[in-house]
Amino acid sequence: MNSINRRSVLLAGLGAAGTGALAACSGGSGNTGSGSGSGSGSGSGNGNALVSPTASAVAAAEKKRTSSGRQRKLTLTASPAMIDLGGGVMPKTWAFDGRTPGKEVRLSVGDTLIAELSNQLPNKTATSIHWHGIALRNDMDGVPPATQTAVRAGSTFTYRFIADAPGTYFFHPHVGVQLDRGLYAPLIVEDPKEPLSYDDEWVVLLDDWVDGVTGTPNEVFSELKLGMADMSGMDMSSSPSPSSSDSMGDMGGMDMGGSASASASSGGMSKKFMLMGATSSLLGGDAGDVKYPHHLINGRVATDPDVYTGKPGRKVRLRIINAGSDTAYRVALGGHKLTITHTDGFPVQHQEVDTLLVGMGERYDVLVTLGDGVFPLVSLAEGKNANGLALMRTGSGNKPSATVRPKELDGMIMTASQLRAADDVRLKSSKTDVTHQIKLTGNMMKYNWAINGTPFDMKNPEAHPIVIEEGQRVRLDFVNTTEMWHPMHLHGHTYQLGTSGPRKDTAIVLPKETVSVFLDADNPGQWMMHCHNAYHGEAGMMANVAYKA
Repeated sequence: MNSINRRSVLLAGLGAAGTGALAACSGGSGNTGSGSGSGSGSGSGNGNALVSPTASAVAAAEKKRTSSGRQRKLTLTASPAMIDLGGGVMPKTWAFDGRTPGKEVRLSVGDTLIAELSNQLPNKTATSIHWHGIALRNDMDGVPPATQTAVRAGSTFTYRFIADAPGTYFFHPHVGVQLDRGLYAPLIVEDPKEPLSYDDEWVVLLDDWVDGVTGTPNEVFSELKLGMADMSGMDMSSSPSPSSSDSMGDMGGMDMGGSASASASSGGMSKKFMLMGATSSLLGGDAGDVKYPHHLINGRVATDPDVYTGKPGRKVRLRIINAGSDTAYRVALGGHKLTITHTDGFPVQHQEVDTLLVGMGERYDVLVTLGDGVFPLVSLAEGKNANGLALMRTGSGNKPSATVRPKELDGMIMTASQLRAADDVRLKSSKTDVTHQIKLTGNMMKYNWAINGTPFDMKNPEAHPIVIEEGQRVRLDFVNTTEMWHPMHLHGHTYQLGTSGPRKDTAIVLPKETVSVFLDADNPGQWMMHCHNAYHGEAGMMANVAYKA
């Protein structure tokens, strides 16, 4: 399924959004050093005082947001649960209120979300909630230890913020590799002046699943951290099995010492979790690190899929969210065209395609006019020869096989770099005030993923900030020096790909490519920027984009 027909050559621009064309847009940008690893970043070392998450500037920015005066209150209880993924697959995992995905949270633009997190996780495990894609107030972003102290087991924390931008979002923990459990749910912010015309919605959450089936995410990370170089030829037959303890504590599990050991077998070292040979031309080579026994759509395995029931001729808005940790999905609906209307919550000029590529953390909204029958919605695990499946039923017909591959998967695909922002959300033309080079570094051999060669320091999150100032037009050049693709996510902001590309908060950066993005520094605080491969981020491919006080 990795062959691509001639109509799909459009993908060539995926990783190169403006490497050359944007050179003229740098506008004599001032600082290219903070992101260069030259040591110009440390909050204490360079004399730059940073805006703290509790600073008055953060509260002032929140006051500027337009409020509807309405409140949406809820409690989210994170606890152990045995969940039903269908087909007799019933793993023990962690979930919000005993279900995966968690219950959808829906509110309108300007509403204040008041969400109490109750942490009932075992083994003194701390957690948090990050509201992915929302440009919210910094102290509610849910990133220990940068914006808050992790919520200890048995404790509660109340998140309170105004959601002032409509769109498709989701929420998940930001501690350790908890993202790869069942702790996630959709967050939909509706536009009371919705310009799209459609009859119904279907929220579609994609996920790669390991927890409670072949192991835990902590065990996966322990094996990956050994790296390929350390694992080759190593006799692990006498090594202890990974600890089943999932406590990450306040440090988010960044420092796991030398205790990590790969899964053992009597015949020597067996790579229980590391995926070898997964390749995709769409992703520029290596497609992923982790063997997943299941790929889910809306919490269901492909052999026992979720079913949407509708009527022929009706127009449905699909809100597609990739909540996975290591898998990009190529998504298609058999027998149908998809009209892309939004990505990462922001509208784009409409484009009709056969299939989409959705990286971890990305969201796409599409419109589809339903045919008559039973149609497979397939999420092909790009490069991994596996898929998730859901069904769209509007009439009579047989259920397709779990491994169905509709022809649309090989049809017209349009990546984010070919999309254009809708006129009303495109950034206004402006001189670039500062440019930061964000080098993505590391490799699978040592599993030493980092930004600018320096892994993020959980014990000192202000150690190597990428410093910006309120009011600046900022250019970030994501320079991927690695052999692997990375979906790069920035908290608290949306950036624009190039000068007229889509507004996004998560963008795929292909191996050996550069992606240039622009943003307006209008949300003071300290914001994580990281690879949304959960294991790359946890290994250290993360940085603090911090406002100068």
